[in-house]
Amino acid sequence: MSSLYQNSSTSVSADARLAQLNDWLASTGLVEVGTGRPASVDASFRRYFRYDVVPAMQDKLGATLVAMDAPPERENVPAFIHVQGLLFEAGVTVPAIAARNVEQGFLLLGDLGTTTYLARLDSDNAAFMYSDAVDALLKFQMASQPGVLPEFDRAFILRELNIFPEWYLNRHLGVTLDDKQQAQLDKVFEAIASNVLAQQQVFMHRDFHSRNLMFLDHGNPGVLDFQDAVYGPVTYDLASLLRDAYVQWDEEIVLDWVVRYWQSAKQAGLPVNPDIDAFYRDFEFMAMQRHLKILGIFCRLNYRDNKSHYMGDLPTVIDYVRKTANRYTELKPLLRLLDALEDKAPQVGYTF
Repeated sequence: MSSLYQNSSTSVSADARLAQLNDWLASTGLVEVGTGRPASVDASFRRYFRYDVVPAMQDKLGATLVAMDAPPERENVPAFIHVQGLLFEAGVTVPAIAARNVEQGFLLLGDLGTTTYLARLDSDNAAFMYSDAVDALLKFQMASQPGVLPEFDRAFILRELNIFPEWYLNRHLGVTLDDKQQAQLDKVFEAIASNVLAQQQVFMHRDFHSRNLMFLDHGNPGVLDFQDAVYGPVTYDLASLLRDAYVQWDEEIVLDWVVRYWQSAKQAGLPVNPDIDAFYRDFEFMAMQRHLKILGIFCRLNYRDNKSHYMGDLPTVIDYVRKTANRYTELKPLLRLLDALEDKAPQVGYTF
């Protein structure tokens, strides 16, 4: 879900990948290999380490660089490089690539610091910070063209939605749907997919939220974790940003920010729904698709990958799902389903 540069006092454990990374870094002559320390928390198989730049290169590269270890059998380094180029050309601040070893799955990247949007956001600065984030999003969307990124098509949408019954309902709540319940859920999924597929398509970051945006002195925000970008619905990244799993704002404030984006996007010539009520509905259905996927992913990270800290964010996501489902006739069966299932579910350490 996120890859954030941050401070960590954890010592770097000796392992084969790290030894390979350090050998390669030594060959570049750009960093002091002995200064490596962990630089991220990540939900994927990628790891990040921060290194001090050799004194002779500090004027050019800055004091530190971040090395990315992305095992080629599990992570797509060429996609990272491709999307980094698209974002950079669009005028969005992304880490520069100082050196690369695609075959081994190593990159040496510019350091965008340790302050995420999540760490800094509060009610006083949120309007300014989100305004900067929306400006960056508009730049990326304005650069959109078909055929450049993978498509966020029906199969993709349903594959993501099905993470919810597999990991949230079956694994977390310990329930199996009967035929009638499965039919209800399928109908809700179809309503969501139909709305999402009818939306206009643009470049889509796919994880544009407070943990992947870095607060900078200049060129705010720095954008990370973009390697999974696709060509998809125009509301997706806005829904990621404003219906964030990690920070929640009052509905009235979110509506105001959505309207501001919509006005700017229309002015910029982006293909948003010309009717604000219809656009807001698109935004809500898109957020619902994302939140159902996230419920499944957070549970998968916990039960399969032993990354339990994401479970603390489940209540926020469930709250979004319930409130949105309650507003639309096509989504209300989901609310009834959750009521029935959460009532009967065995207690597994979390109650909502």
